[in-house]
Parts: sequence; structure tokens; C-alpha cells
Amino acid sequence: MPANKFNGYTDYGIGIGLRIPHYEHILSRKPSVDWFEIISENFMVDGGRPLEVLDQILAQYQVVQHGVAMYFGAAAGPNKEHLRRLKTLTKRTKTPWLTDHLCWGSVDGTFSHDLLPMPYTFAAAKQTAANIRQVRDTLEIPIAVENVSSYTEFHVSEMTEWEFLSEVVELADCGILLDVNNIYVSAKNHGFSAYDYIDNVPHHRVAQMHIAGHTKFEKYILDTHDHPVLDPVWKLYAHATKLCGVTATLLEWDDKIPSFDEVHNEALKANEFIAQAREAKIPVPQKISRTKIR
Repeated sequence: MPANKFNGYTDYGIGIGLRIPHYEHILSRKPSVDWFEIISENFMVDGGRPLEVLDQILAQYQVVQHGVAMYFGAAAGPNKEHLRRLKTLTKRTKTPWLTDHLCWGSVDGTFSHDLLPMPYTFAAAKQTAANIRQVRDTLEIPIAVENVSSYTEFHVSEMTEWEFLSEVVELADCGILLDVNNIYVSAKNHGFSAYDYIDNVPHHRVAQMHIAGHTKFEKYILDTHDHPVLDPVWKLYAHATKLCGVTATLLEWDDKIPSFDEVHNEALKANEFIAQAREAKIPVPQKISRTKIR
């Protein structure tokens, strides 16, 4: 896959997450949906109801896998047993690409079960890129890494978050899952410009986008995924779509989940911005210069 085509093969339209409360509606009514995103770890099992439902979904819909436990930033590298199970699932789903988070989550075998932010250092970028390449070579499918929402920062960081993301994906030669809501949340929590972030990532590497709802508290914003997308996030998504071109877009709604139709209709609001991008006849995004390795 040419380096400037990461967002050239992912014009899949609008997807939503496959969630248990919607199983009956989907299987009985077979609604028209461009694609479903599944959380890989929910289906990395040997049998039972999850795989039974998944096979019925696969018979009619395109599925894209999204992970929450790969921990690309882990110093110890990818877990071999996790990779083995993941590869078995990718062969079952025939997912066109796989996404997971730019984070770490464990120390000496103890897992936090959280997506912990990275220290933005050159050494961490090298190790993370090596891990991504190992996963890609093992699974033999394209990889896109997602920026996480964060609530704390490391004093040892040597660059901004968007510079770190750019460094990692260029070294790994992989795609970006640009989570627009996460950018907004982190920007508000840490006092940087969300638009500067989007302006300065390699647009040609954005293979997918996420949108979601968040919750405002007195001193911080939390990435809750429990209500519709807020207006400033839609505006940021419109800006990203104009810069990055049309890519697969997914609405995340993971708590206080309403009816299938409500979730799907919220996701379809993205079509307005996609139509604007198409009408603008956006040129193929060009490479931008990245931070130089020391």
C-alpha cells in the first residue's frame, strides 16, 4: 500500500459500534448500515454466543476490528498469545484494517485496564513504532493507531502530542485513527488548540475517524461516550474532513445506550460534512515534514 494512500482505501461511509443492546434489532430487522466496528477483545474467544452473533453479522455486513488491549506503547512489546488470538479473529472477520490505541497499560504483568497516555519522547516513539510494525507483520493487515483522551501529562515529554503521533506513524509506516472527540477533550484538559493538533498531523495517513459525546465537569472534560456528539466536536470533525479527505467515520456510543435508530441517526449526521468535503473536491493530502529523530 503506497504511503500516501492510507485514506484512499477507507471510504467506507458511516459505521457504528456493534453493541449487545442492539443485537436483536440488527439480526431481526437487518437495517442498512455501511459497516460495524467490533471491539476485538469481546470476540477473542473459542466459541459461544459472541461468535454466533458475529458470524450472523458477518454474513450481511462489513466489520472493522478495533482493539483496547494491544498497548502499542508497551515497553515489553506485543503479547504473543494476544496476537495469536487476534490473528485468528482477523481471519474470521476479514477486517480490511485493524485499529488500536497509542497508549500503554501494564507494568510487569499487572494490567491497569486503562488507556494510559504516553511520554512524548523520541525513545518512546521508536519503541512504539517497532511494536506497531511487529503487529502489522504478524497479522498481515494494515494498522491504524488512535490518539487517546488524556487527563495527565509527563514532564519528560520532548514534543507535543501531535508531533509524537506524527513521529510514530511515520516511523511505523501505518495509518491514523483520528479520534476527533479525544482531541477536543485533551485540548480542553491541557490547554492546547485542537485545531493546531489537526492542522499538524500527516493528513494523508488518516485512515479512519471517531466521533463521540463527552461530559464536562468543573475542572476537566471526560470522554464518556454516553450521549450525542456536541457541536464543537462536529465543527472539529468538519475541519478534519476538509483537511484529511473522506475516510471511514464511526460514532462511539458505549454507555447509556439508546435505541439502535437513535444511535444510527446520530452517526448519519456526519454525512453532511462528508458531502461538503466531496463538493469541495479536496485534493489528495500531501505529506508534511515530521520531527527529525535525534
